[in-house]
Amino acid sequence: MSGGAPSAVGPAPATVRLEAFGTDAVLVLADGDLAGRAEAVARAHLEAVDRACSRFRPDAEIAALEDRAGTWVTVGPVLFDALEAALAVAGTTRGAVVPTVGACLAGLGYDRDFAAVDPWGGEAVTTVPAANWRLLELDERRQAARVARGVRLDLGATAKALAADRVAAMVAALGTGVAVSLGGDVAVAGGPPRGGWSIGVGADSGTDAVDEVVTISSGGLASSSTELRSWRREGRRLHHIVDPRTGDSAPVVWRLVTVAAPSCLDANAAATAAVVWGERAPARLTARGLAARLVGADGTVVTTPGWPAPAGGPGRADGARP
Repeated sequence: MSGGAPSAVGPAPATVRLEAFGTDAVLVLADGDLAGRAEAVARAHLEAVDRACSRFRPDAEIAALEDRAGTWVTVGPVLFDALEAALAVAGTTRGAVVPTVGACLAGLGYDRDFAAVDPWGGEAVTTVPAANWRLLELDERRQAARVARGVRLDLGATAKALAADRVAAMVAALGTGVAVSLGGDVAVAGGPPRGGWSIGVGADSGTDAVDEVVTISSGGLASSSTELRSWRREGRRLHHIVDPRTGDSAPVVWRLVTVAAPSCLDANAAATAAVVWGERAPARLTARGLAARLVGADGTVVTTPGWPAPAGGPGRADGARP
């Protein structure tokens, strides 16, 4: 999602800026008096998510789960929540977005924190279809997980959006309306400002350019881009959205897909799936009743029913406006 953070309208609003998962985290609160408490809640949860789910931390709980592959492992509530969400998304997207693409991404060269990935590396690329997502199993009663041997997990397509939803709910419980942006994926909760939360939507997620501004009052708005996290290997341009069927970067039919949904998790899952679905994406999003904006590889913009017509031409903004 480009265009920066959402902004609040109302008495004494406040903006809290953090860093999480190698990206910007922004909270906009309707009640600025709660900024300190909101920041503490957000920091604690985002750090817990990183400790549980990061593919790039050797001390992460998900790494310990993989180390004990083939056996049931009791996991903490944050990791269990994230794994449960990832499996739910795999089911609702019919396998277009799955948590078993860790080996695929590593084979493409995305085997470390993205800031450390050489954009012009000379390493050879290997592609292998993603492991069946059903090889990750959960036992809710025991709060346990089991992953088959040889399966490498990656929760990048779901954990960040889920964290936005969870932080928004936690902060709203303090007694304020809030919009939470994690790397531009937005979740809102609590009472919205008059007219709702306004979010800038751009041409691609790698710039601050804003093509239009849309308003949401609940749920989430999320984007998936083939431009933001991209690199080159063997003369090919690669990106981080993998087609599980091939283990390769999905063909770039859409360079940016933005979706509104009842939650940020749902929005991000649909936006990521749309990149994988390619030309079938507008029809599939429409069938699911999701308002979306898709920017083609040539810059052509396609929208689904429910997406508002732009009120004006392209512009720039440091943040969304009410």
